[in-house]
Amino acid sequence: QVQLVESGGGLVQAGGSLRLSCAASGRTFSTYAMGWFRQAPGKEREFVAAISWRGGGTFYTNSVKGRFTISRDNAKNAVYLQMNSLKPEDTAVYYCAARGGSPAYLEYEYDYWGQGTQVTVSS
Repeated sequence: QVQLVESGGGLVQAGGSLRLSCAASGRTFSTYAMGWFRQAPGKEREFVAAISWRGGGTFYTNSVKGRFTISRDNAKNAVYLQMNSLKPEDTAVYYCAARGGSPAYLEYEYDYWGQGTQVTVSS
């Protein structure tokens, strides 16, 4: 069982940066691949980024490549999403998720979810 709690969201101007954190409970955190998803108002939840359990493999949706960086610290049971050059279209609730095995792109492949943190980017 893994419990996830996101933090770090907020209101930022376009071009600004935010760093999201996801704190995980459970002694087996280091064996889970982690992902970040987001859901904008009126839209379905979408994949943003994922990282392998060792951190050696990272994956991004095209719209955030070069702007967002996913990382993890297994000693701290945490995963992060550094978001730079933010755009109004990045406005959404951001969720972290965990799954056993390799990183994945689809919602249903993840077993555990956090409650989400709101990111709002003003123009």
